[in-house]
Amino acid sequence: MDLFEHAGQKEQARRAPLAERMRPRALDEFVGQEHITGEGRFLRRAIESDQVPSLILWGPPGTGKTTLAGLVARSTGAAFDSVSAVLAGVKDIRETVARAQDRWNLNRQRTFLFIDEIHRFNKSQQDALLPHVEKGTVTLIGATTENPSFEVNAALLSRCRVVTLRGMEEEELVPLLRRAVADARGLGGKVVVEEDALSFLASTAGGDARKALTGLEVAAAHGGEKVDRKVAEEALQQKTLLYDKGGEEHYNVISAFIKSMRGSDVDGALYWMVRMLEAGEDPLFVLRRMVIFASEDIGNADPRALSVAVDALQAFQFVGLPEGTLPLTQAVTYLALAPKSNAVIAAYTAVREAVTKEGALPVPLHLRNAPTKLMKSLGYGGGYKYPHNFEGNYVPEDYLPEALRARRFYTPTRNGLEAELAERYETIQRQLAERVREPGEEG
Repeated sequence: MDLFEHAGQKEQARRAPLAERMRPRALDEFVGQEHITGEGRFLRRAIESDQVPSLILWGPPGTGKTTLAGLVARSTGAAFDSVSAVLAGVKDIRETVARAQDRWNLNRQRTFLFIDEIHRFNKSQQDALLPHVEKGTVTLIGATTENPSFEVNAALLSRCRVVTLRGMEEEELVPLLRRAVADARGLGGKVVVEEDALSFLASTAGGDARKALTGLEVAAAHGGEKVDRKVAEEALQQKTLLYDKGGEEHYNVISAFIKSMRGSDVDGALYWMVRMLEAGEDPLFVLRRMVIFASEDIGNADPRALSVAVDALQAFQFVGLPEGTLPLTQAVTYLALAPKSNAVIAAYTAVREAVTKEGALPVPLHLRNAPTKLMKSLGYGGGYKYPHNFEGNYVPEDYLPEALRARRFYTPTRNGLEAELAERYETIQRQLAERVREPGEEG
């Protein structure tokens, strides 16, 4: 490398984006992902013992997949080759493997092959990696934002350890931003950034460290020597919505969201949903509340509602943001417009009250299990009527403890599909009431 080339590289490094300049140089500088890099955790132990297997790093953007791959190689003294699945082909893989083999033959040096967006490799490209990963010619580190179970060949996946990275928390991003403000590689202390502005940048990043650092860089360029919250908002062209995820407004907005769905106001439900998402609420929190709502407020009036909510949750986990807002919106509109019934939660509440009040009532003899002759001689299971032996696969029978025989816990509504259950429930109760008791039966 000549003098001009060296000077050019230094200048290029200085002009690199803040997120690139602030990449951690050692594992101890790596922020977040304590579940894999903390003391005694899998990845740290593997690095310290120089026993790092092939890995698939799976997580949302900006969680440190590329950085972590480089740190692994640097910490173990291995060579590090990087390719992008968007640009590379089988020819590139073969050339990289050939270099790795040469390193091993000449210097006994391992090679980590980092493949960014490995889910974009087709089957033949992934198959081309298999023999080299299996022989250990290269140690693969693949990075993906997609579920590797669906996007990586089973044969290749079986030879790798999947490591799941999570979106970063606000309390992890703020110290990261604070370090970028002070570090010579970052802003070098030339800009004063108020804590309120740091919190805003962290909260609007959606768990993405790269996004948070880019936001800081834009705000610093926009605000000059001092960055407050107003400057940060103007730089990002995003105003803060009144929504404290840990405070009163959090509960006010989620309450308004649920009550809008319960009141079948689809427009109100959509408004409060978007308010939460735009303010930085975790979409999975919203989706979990929708799953609960589907049983609590719709129940058997439309049993499909629970499937819609669960499907939306799974779809979001599969595609992530921003596309994940579409199944979320679809589910909200369905739940808001579905027929309503609270019979499910009312039934559970009533039964729980009876269980708490009456205690552990004995199981009726005819319902007890009778695995031994002694138990049968004591009457266990005696007189049990097997419903499938009767017409319509039903026979009137008592299944509650004797002290609760007259109790009815479930009161189905006449709303939606629950009306059909209500009719069947009433028919069963009528048959029970009209039943002619057998001789010797109590009562």
